[in-house]
Formats: sequence, C-alpha cells, structure tokens
Amino acid sequence: MNKELTALLQKCDELKKHLSEMRPLPLAAIKKIEDAFAIEYTYESNRIEGNTLTLQETELVVNEGVTISGKSMREHLEAINHAEAIDYIKEFAHSEIDISEQTVKEIHALVLHGIDRDNAGKYRSVPVMISGSEHIPPQPYLIEKQMEDFVLTYRRMKTEKIHPVLVAAYLHDELVRIHPFIDGNGRTSRLLMNLYMLQNGYTLINLKGSDDAKLSYYKALEVSHIEKQPEMFQILVAEAAISSLKRYLSILGEPQ
Repeated sequence: MNKELTALLQKCDELKKHLSEMRPLPLAAIKKIEDAFAIEYTYESNRIEGNTLTLQETELVVNEGVTISGKSMREHLEAINHAEAIDYIKEFAHSEIDISEQTVKEIHALVLHGIDRDNAGKYRSVPVMISGSEHIPPQPYLIEKQMEDFVLTYRRMKTEKIHPVLVAAYLHDELVRIHPFIDGNGRTSRLLMNLYMLQNGYTLINLKGSDDAKLSYYKALEVSHIEKQPEMFQILVAEAAISSLKRYLSILGEPQ
C-alpha cells in the first residue's frame, strides 16, 4: 500500500473515532443531517449517470412529490428510486444480515423499479460494452461464477480485517467491473459501497457528478479494470470518505 493511501486511511480512522466518541447523537439533529446527505447523494449519483434534475428539483421530487416540468418520467423515477434505495441500505446496515448476491439484486431492483421491469434485480443475459471504456465486461455465462467469487472475496477481506474503506472500494470497483446488470450498475455499486460504509460506522460517501469529478472517477475505474491497479480508485474513495466525515462533524459544530 502506498504512503498516500496509508495516510488517508489513518485520517479516516481519526475522524471516524471522533464521530464515534460523540455518539449517541441527538436524533432530531441527526435525522435532518442524514436526510440532507441522502438528497445530495441521490442528486450526485444520478448526475453521474446523466440525470439532469438539479439538487433543488431532486429534493422537491423526493420529499414533496412535485413533478418538474420539462423533465422525463425516468428522471423522476431515478430520484425516487434512489432515495428509496438509500432507505433500504440504512435499514439493512442496522440488521445482522451480511451482504450477499441477494442484497445486490435487491438494491438493483429498487434502482430500476418502474423503469425496466424485465431486468430489475436480474443479471443480464446479453453481452454489453461500456461507452468510452476499453474494459469489456464478462460474457453473460460468466456472471454467476464471478458474482459468487465477488461475494467470497468480500467475505475473506472482512475475515482478514482489511480496512473498511478498502473493502467498500472493492465492492464498488469489482461490481462495476463485472457489470452484472443491463443498466443501473453504477448506482447499485455506489449504494453497495455505502451500505458497507454505514455498517462500519461511517457516513455516506458522496462521489460527485461534476464533469471534472466524473472524469477522475471514470479514469480511476478504468485504471483498476484495465491495468489492474486499484490504488487510484481506493484513494478517490478514501478522500470522499474523509470529506464526508469532516462535513458531518462540521455541521455538528466540531472543529477538525
């Protein structure tokens, strides 16, 4: 592990320890903060995939049931579905259930609910290409085995007590590499990553959807998938975890 990544993980540990020492936190305050984080995360995650709803429009669609003029039904459903998927991972994180293939399928089913009934929660049966990427996802007949291996590797990493941020990064990185679904892989991968972060006492990681941030994100995944070098993506996730923890603590009035 390189020095930069080691230092970032140490900073994650410090900030998480600081947050843990403050718990239990006032429920009313926490709900407001976490609701705001969830809307921002829904906005950014959908923005990465090309959804054109603004942050304010996303909030109105999700919390007020408002229909935004000039925006497609799909964009509305993407916001509503993603918000429901966040509720799902929050509830799951408080259970004693471990992540499995079924978990991945359930998250995906929520992401594509009402958008693609035929494929929601089901592995793809056709080959796919990723626009703008050299990486070619595995053929459909390889998906079942690779998903089994994916879960086994995740459980081995947990048993070996690999740092939670690295496990979360793996869950995202490898699921995108396998690309098991016809659509919705990115959102599902980010939700799965955040499910593991929540299980381990972290706040939601919010990967940004601006042009520059998206370019860095896709480049890091490409380097991992093509060159088999995951460090760039691990650093990106660790930096996002630090940013999220710092912001959370700042809102609570804690100096960094």
